[in-house]
Amino acid sequence: MAKKFEDKVKELEEIINTLENGECDLDDSINKYTEAMKLVKECDEELKQIEEKVNKIVAEDGSLEEFSDLEEVEK
Repeated sequence: MAKKFEDKVKELEEIINTLENGECDLDDSINKYTEAMKLVKECDEELKQIEEKVNKIVAEDGSLEEFSDLEEVEK
């Protein structure tokens, strides 16, 4: 089962806290940094997908339109 976005962010915060506190040796730090970068990439991709969905709205005929296209029509 895939992790929820909020769970990924929480895990990322925990890794950052561990790295900032110096609670691990160099090898563990590198592994944690790698895991953090993986989480950042996953979160970024998820946010981009959400942004694409939010930028579309349903037109009167039920079709999806890009939000930016509507702004140009209103000008």
